[in-house]
Amino acid sequence: MNGRRPISAALLGAALLLVTACGGGGGSDSGNDGKGKSGKAGGDDTKASVAVVTVAPKDGADDVATSGALKVSADKGKLSKVEVADDKGNPVEGKLTDAGATWTPDHHLASSTKYKVHAVAKDKDGRESAKDTSFTTLTPKNTFVGTFTPEDGSKVGVGMPFSVRFTRGITHPEDVEKAISIKTEPAVDVEGHWFGNDRLDFRPEHYWAKGTQVTVKLNLDGVEGRPGVYGKQVRTVKFTIGRSQISTVDVKTKMMTVKRDGKVIKRIPVTTGKPGYDTWNGQMVISERLKVTRMNGETVGYGGEYDIKDVPHAQRLTTSGTFIHGNYWGGDAFGNYNASHGCIGLRDVRGGYDSGVSAAWFFDRSMIGDVVIVKHSHDKTVAPDNGYNGWNMSWADWKK
Repeated sequence: MNGRRPISAALLGAALLLVTACGGGGGSDSGNDGKGKSGKAGGDDTKASVAVVTVAPKDGADDVATSGALKVSADKGKLSKVEVADDKGNPVEGKLTDAGATWTPDHHLASSTKYKVHAVAKDKDGRESAKDTSFTTLTPKNTFVGTFTPEDGSKVGVGMPFSVRFTRGITHPEDVEKAISIKTEPAVDVEGHWFGNDRLDFRPEHYWAKGTQVTVKLNLDGVEGRPGVYGKQVRTVKFTIGRSQISTVDVKTKMMTVKRDGKVIKRIPVTTGKPGYDTWNGQMVISERLKVTRMNGETVGYGGEYDIKDVPHAQRLTTSGTFIHGNYWGGDAFGNYNASHGCIGLRDVRGGYDSGVSAAWFFDRSMIGDVVIVKHSHDKTVAPDNGYNGWNMSWADWKK
């Protein structure tokens, strides 16, 4: 014998019954197949939310339009959360409307992109219901992009607008313009103006303040610029406004006054357009700078009147061919009489090697975006779209 007392059958049966009851296995006294009469596990006092969330487009949809197709709504309740993001996790911002009954995105969606939607609504008793869907936007057959100036990271003069030229004519200008945002430091109101259907320029009411930091976001991917033609470009462009340099050419006196940050730093004798070839009046912006260039009258409608292969220190003021440039063939015209075909000439030497002459001095102290103003000419004011010369429009006309 081992000294251990045998366990009776009665005691063993009682122990098994106890284990079964503690395990919650649905003994005879549970009475309801494991479903409690109260609590959130499904009791009679817990009801499902009556709020219904609807998301358009339907889950799994593809070839979805990038504008106007996405909408989230709630019936018998209000939306409390709407999260939309692309497959890289980039969120789509939007806003609630109709007192929380609907949600719409703030802007268009990108093309060829999968989006996920998570939406939650609450009924009047605070009970929630949710909806999760995904869809993919269309892949366009025809696209456009915008080429722009100034370039990212550049420093420009106070007259330089941000100008975009589109590779296709735009027939939905409001949608395209809305997709381009501009922020400045310090803050200033910047408005866009369309020249035709393929060029959009942005500027403030007055010349930029020196030192202004400008950030432009081009969110053109998915914008329908014209029927069936979509943007495919997302870029951020930053540029800085340098010092203020504004030079005023007086055709009557044949002198140019150069002001730097409001102070006169030099007065330079010039020659401008002779009778019949008068220089434009108005505010013009330097858009191109060339140490030396060829100027041929045939390219601007003047036949074979001139062809100079080595014009030094040339800076473009209009698309049509107006430059302020060095002139080594002008004799004693500077400050005395007007002899050009419409350009503004400054004394120079052939080859442009002399840094002490007026043309070299001005070229070396100029930058893209500087302003040159011409007054007292017999010609009319330069067209705002002839170069970056929108400053010749009133602010009211610019914003129209």
